[in-house]
Amino acid sequence: MTKSTITIDVLLDEKRVPDQILWHATESTADSEKKARAVMLSLWDGNEKTALRVDLWTKEMMVDEMGDFFYQTFMTMADTLDRATHQHELVDDIKKFAAEFYKKFRQSEQQQHKH
Repeated sequence: MTKSTITIDVLLDEKRVPDQILWHATESTADSEKKARAVMLSLWDGNEKTALRVDLWTKEMMVDEMGDFFYQTFMTMADTLDRATHQHELVDDIKKFAAEFYKKFRQSEQQQHKH
């Protein structure tokens, strides 16, 4: 059996707010740690039947980037569900929701910048 390790280091400021998020994977082609502005990690506990989550973002993460991050996360979740279950109708529903979410998010951002 081969072991692959993903390491996520979170550097905190004096108020314990994430200042930097650095990650590295042993199976990655990257030679060094990569920076990220946000991370959403979900783990499934099969015994407890619960999702364990860690959601972090740095002070550098912009609001428009958060909208992009959520949209892309919804889309990749849909793709994962498709590969795992072949529930094409549900996958399409998630993708439609993601597109509508993104449209509304962008409209909201434009409205806020007008004021």
